[in-house]
Amino acid sequence: MTALSPHLRQATPVVATRGEGVHLYGEDGRRYLDFTAGIGVTSTGHCHPEVVAAAQEQVGTLIHGQYTTVMHQPLRRLVDKLGEVLPAGLDSLFFTNSGSEAVESALRLARQATGRPNVLVCHGGFHGRTVAAASMTTSGIRFRSGFSPLMSGVVVTPFPTAFRYGWDEETATRFALKELDYTLQTISSPADTAAIIVEPVLGEGGYVPANRAFLEGLRERADRHGFLLILDEVQTGVGRTGRFWGHDHFGVTPDIVVTAKGLASGFPLSGIAASEELMTKAWPGSQGGTYGANAVACAAACATLDVVRDEKLVENAEAMGKRLRQGLEAVADRTPGIGDVRGLGLMLATEFVTEDGSPDPETAARVQRAAIDEGLLLLLCGAWNQVVRMIPALVIDETGVDEGLRAWANAVEAGTSGASDR
Repeated sequence: MTALSPHLRQATPVVATRGEGVHLYGEDGRRYLDFTAGIGVTSTGHCHPEVVAAAQEQVGTLIHGQYTTVMHQPLRRLVDKLGEVLPAGLDSLFFTNSGSEAVESALRLARQATGRPNVLVCHGGFHGRTVAAASMTTSGIRFRSGFSPLMSGVVVTPFPTAFRYGWDEETATRFALKELDYTLQTISSPADTAAIIVEPVLGEGGYVPANRAFLEGLRERADRHGFLLILDEVQTGVGRTGRFWGHDHFGVTPDIVVTAKGLASGFPLSGIAASEELMTKAWPGSQGGTYGANAVACAAACATLDVVRDEKLVENAEAMGKRLRQGLEAVADRTPGIGDVRGLGLMLATEFVTEDGSPDPETAARVQRAAIDEGLLLLLCGAWNQVVRMIPALVIDETGVDEGLRAWANAVEAGTSGASDR
């Protein structure tokens, strides 16, 4: 008999048979509140009627029109729709399938455009699992170990992770920028540095937001030294943080933005955006791919963007994120083992710590399992998997938030007492 790899272990025991909005249904008919959203993918919820209709219609007319062979209308429409929400000046697009591919496309463009070999990455960042993307990933050893040698030319610089350092945000930011200057003086000369890539909110690294001073510092140094600022918005984009782009919180415009996950409500689609001037510096033949900009995925993305706009899901993410965070903080206030609650919009996390402040992955895992018993699906993140994250679909309402918070409170009580250790 054949089977899936034994390393493809599901975070929950649920065998999903269907999804609707913010809920998944198991084989036993039980309804689960899905605060994973396919790791931030089902932005408009499971099987939003408009997305379903767009995909069904497209399947009946053209499934695959390979976009370096022929052009198709869903791609043209998607380019126009993204033009309405992209940062000013980022008017040229290239599409791929996954976040990893898009990150590597951004790296390739940066190296070709600048003629420089090195890329700076922030400690704790996650950028994907393919070789180059994994080489730029420092959120956990499980993403980069066991298949060395990794890609050369990657230099790691600090991210202002205030909680981990035990500092306030201002101190952590000042430290991170000073260390970046030191890195440029000692490891990667500006003349050798093509770009710095950073997530506006660390994803797998523990849901740690950047801040205005840090990103402004990166922008200033990129401009001064002539390298590019790449913002990895794979998880933070398309409304997730209560702004359309995560960097919208900080008033900084990148040279390249990377998008994926919530862009097509579950269909594989990713891409990069840059100015036409920058994009023309890519070498001929360097951009392509068999399945990139698949017609069905593009149709789903067009419908997704319409739903996000028409149903005001960015605004909803901000409002529901505030409600969810207040509830998480209330639980944290009465739970000594919770060290921090953080995030932006509907991208929120709770970090568990031991009495001495060390990461506590055992308790985080117990709470995550206890939440399943309460009908709430959650995921872990952080270097030790000591962080429980919440990323519900952007369509969630007050009822869904409150239901999730009740389940969370019960799970935390059970998990921190050890009652759910099974």
